[in-house]
Amino acid sequence: MIRFSWVQFRLQAAVAGGALLIIAVAFALTGPNLVHLYSTIVASCTAHGNCSTATDAFLAHDRLLQDFGNLVIALPAIVGIFWGAPLVARELETGTYRLVWAQGVTRSRWLAARLGLVALASVAVAGLLSLMVTWWSSPIDRVNMNQFTSVFDQRGIVPIGYTVFAFAMGVAAGLLIRRTLPAMATTLVGYVAVRVLVTFFVRPHLIAPVRTTSALHMSSGMSYIESNNGPLGVIGAKPGAWVFSDRIVNAAGHSVTGDFLSRGACLQSRGSAACLGKLREVLVYQPASRYWAFQWYEMAIFIGLAVVLGGLCFWWIRRRIS
Repeated sequence: MIRFSWVQFRLQAAVAGGALLIIAVAFALTGPNLVHLYSTIVASCTAHGNCSTATDAFLAHDRLLQDFGNLVIALPAIVGIFWGAPLVARELETGTYRLVWAQGVTRSRWLAARLGLVALASVAVAGLLSLMVTWWSSPIDRVNMNQFTSVFDQRGIVPIGYTVFAFAMGVAAGLLIRRTLPAMATTLVGYVAVRVLVTFFVRPHLIAPVRTTSALHMSSGMSYIESNNGPLGVIGAKPGAWVFSDRIVNAAGHSVTGDFLSRGACLQSRGSAACLGKLREVLVYQPASRYWAFQWYEMAIFIGLAVVLGGLCFWWIRRRIS
């Protein structure tokens, strides 16, 4: 049964393997040069006082390869749509599953063989691609500093969880709908919906954020965002951290706007030092040290959802498919 499943899947496996090989060669040829550019352009910029210019010049290199992070984002949806959804739906749509079951192969064994092989291939492809992109992009990530927001779903181990979940959703959609094209469309919509839900409503609450209150020192060289309407924020207060909110408050706990400091009474008064001494910075954030904890938690969530969908598939094929 496993051999038969491999014969059906070997073309897709060969295409995926060839694509990974091409990407690996491109990264192997350009990766060492990117590390060298970081060492020569960015690492010494502090001594010359031109870090902004240096980082812009560094990030201008290999722009095309930098876009491979988008492939990591798209990969789970591709696997779910083209590997997961047709895997069972095509058999149910054409009726070929009856021939296999007539040979004495149980439904659970038939589904397990098909699911196991392609699921392992999906994990391998997602893991290898994410590993390559994470390794190649490490100098760029050191420049950008914050991996929580812009590239969180393109690095580390979470793409594996996304891919396993998208694959399981595709198989479940195909099993329930029993039509390939509607199952593919359902997989895309469902996967995107769950990703958006977890990204914006679940991830921020996986770990309770750190809340700090500290005195405001204007002489510390910190840079400020001035806003006529919104609160005043501090730039770079926690390098690499995921900042939820960053407010300047007065003694009463009310937010202080940019106008108050730039044109208001606080700086214009004779007692400006005493006035500023009453201000506090309230920072709510996730430390950079928690990055891998978030990676593990989110991957576990999506693998757990995939296990639930897999259990539904086995229950459905034993009870509902005739």
